[in-house]
Amino acid sequence: MEGKRVVLESVDRNRALYEALSDRIWGFAETGFQERASAAAIADRLESEGFTVDRGIAGMETAFVGSYGSGSPVVAVLGEYDALPGLSQAASLPEQKELDSGKAGHGCGHNLLGIGALAAAVAAKDFLRDSGVPGTVRYYGCPGEEFGCGKTFLVRAGVFGDVDLAFCWHPSDINAVWQARTLANLSVYFRFRGKASHAAASPHLGRSALDAVELTNVGANYLREHIVPEARLHYAITNPGGRAPNVVQASAESFYYCRAPRIAQAREIYERLCDVARGAALMTGTNLEIVFAQGLSDYVPNLVLGEHLQKCMEEAGGPAFDAADLELAEKFRATLTEAEKAAILGQLRMTQGPAVLEAIGGSPLDSVVGPLFRGDICLPGSTDVGDVSQVVPTGQIVYAAAALGTQAHSWQNTAQAGSSIGRKGMLAAGRALGLAAAAAFLDPALVERAREEHASKVGDSYSSPIPETIEPEDVLRSVSNVPF
Repeated sequence: MEGKRVVLESVDRNRALYEALSDRIWGFAETGFQERASAAAIADRLESEGFTVDRGIAGMETAFVGSYGSGSPVVAVLGEYDALPGLSQAASLPEQKELDSGKAGHGCGHNLLGIGALAAAVAAKDFLRDSGVPGTVRYYGCPGEEFGCGKTFLVRAGVFGDVDLAFCWHPSDINAVWQARTLANLSVYFRFRGKASHAAASPHLGRSALDAVELTNVGANYLREHIVPEARLHYAITNPGGRAPNVVQASAESFYYCRAPRIAQAREIYERLCDVARGAALMTGTNLEIVFAQGLSDYVPNLVLGEHLQKCMEEAGGPAFDAADLELAEKFRATLTEAEKAAILGQLRMTQGPAVLEAIGGSPLDSVVGPLFRGDICLPGSTDVGDVSQVVPTGQIVYAAAALGTQAHSWQNTAQAGSSIGRKGMLAAGRALGLAAAAAFLDPALVERAREEHASKVGDSYSSPIPETIEPEDVLRSVSNVPF
């Protein structure tokens, strides 16, 4: 590809800087909408590279856009940098050990994600500068992916309105184009208010909010039989109403996720679940407050961009793991269950084929870029990248930044996100996304093909899953200390 040398040299020249910055953000370990030091570190770096940075956008203090160049196409690179509550873990250590008791940790590797995206954006900027071709590269600083749905707020605010293509990546334990759908997700609090009373002397005078929570759960269990089989309903009792069994609980609360393959399905399930909670309130004589928490749409993969990214990944190659990385990965693999080890091999067999398994062999790390998966599957998780994909043709890749079988949102993932294994996956992703952006500037037909496919799949019918009355501070208030 023309410009390949510029992109690869850009990432390699800044390698030490990116590794140090990734480690700094790993150390900050800031949760959603609180990523002040992390966002500032990336935004400052963009400014030093000649980007114009607009901070605090869409009502979120830690959201920003860095822009370089002029004209079309406008290519967005998405970055994240939030951590997960309660996943503090010592870096590179293959045994569970909290770094700071009860603190957050990068159990999904967003320190790597944010800096890999930064490397790609800077490499694309260097290409635009050296080549003189028209185009604009933007780095979108996206807060609150783990909880808060920052990208959904960004899309609702219209900040992707003139974007032609969006690229992103996510740390994983394999190297592949993310050519799969994900589940839409709406979440809600049910807060019941009853009346306290002595549970033995005068239970007839009380109205149990906890009974209402439990009846909602019973109703939800019956509802599961009558929704699409791919949907998921899960909950936590976030306020049981107290610890005294001889007091009728006057207040209680549950927190639900409604996931489904399409946002329209999730909305229907959400409304039916709210009716269940209303029925529980009627049965118990309690008052119900329904508090919308957060929402995101299903991810729509774009095959045109998937094929484009596949070529760029093959050009960039896999992570350059060395003997020390392999030795460390073996130690992390030893902490996994047999089921965890087997699950990833089954996934590789289904999506990448036996040739990739043979190429990996018995290695604990995937350094192979496999073929593009062309099937139609829906992964059971959710991501607010889905909302970007609803309004802009979007391509997403994953790169190995952890030992095969490592589970997301685990202490092992936190440890490896702060290790040489994670950093090498991050740099490989930066190279691949940088190549993808540079090639897009040289191929206007790519934009048109991607747009045509996007229009055929989603059209222009996007409706934000977050109501206009809900602001980022409302979400932060409602989901405080609740992991996504």
